[in-house]
Amino acid sequence: MAVLQTLEALTARMGEPRPAVRQKFHTVLTPQARAFLDVSPLAFFATVDEQGTPMVSPKGDRAGFIRVVDEHTLLIPERSGNRLIYTLRNILANGHLAITALVPATGETLRLEGRAELDDDAALCASFTERGRPALLVLRFHLDKAYFHCAKSLLRAGVWDPTTWPESVAISFGKEIAANQGLAPCDVDAFDAGVAERYRTDL
Repeated sequence: MAVLQTLEALTARMGEPRPAVRQKFHTVLTPQARAFLDVSPLAFFATVDEQGTPMVSPKGDRAGFIRVVDEHTLLIPERSGNRLIYTLRNILANGHLAITALVPATGETLRLEGRAELDDDAALCASFTERGRPALLVLRFHLDKAYFHCAKSLLRAGVWDPTTWPESVAISFGKEIAANQGLAPCDVDAFDAGVAERYRTDL
């Protein structure tokens, strides 16, 4: 195996981008980007902790949950989860946040890079009420760069083509926790039943 160690070697292997590609980057949200966010129900949030370790977390809600304030600013509600709050901890640590937003049946994705801060203003959280519950807090995102990513990866994956989908995979959090001796094997089914109930009642 040959390990690439220089940018020159990498460029020789992968090639240079077409000149026009360099013009797709924007420092503001274009009308097309704003329209994309208006119908996006799912995004992946990338942050980095104090040790430089990256982490990506999915966030989803009703389409348009990422609210456009202006061409530089977004608001994103934070809702109940497992309370590990890695993304929020990392934002407190350094503020850096990158977002990849998706729209079902659309191959292109929207990538956003910038900085975020956490806001728990009661009126603001209430403005993001869904299923009878206000947001727990709101991420205020300040944009540095926005650009669309081409569809090749999703086309290769066939992710929006139902004919390529496998059977759904049943995930047991109880088994994962029991494997670390955090749960007795006899309690796995009850734990998983509790997870299923929270999926039903605690979104």
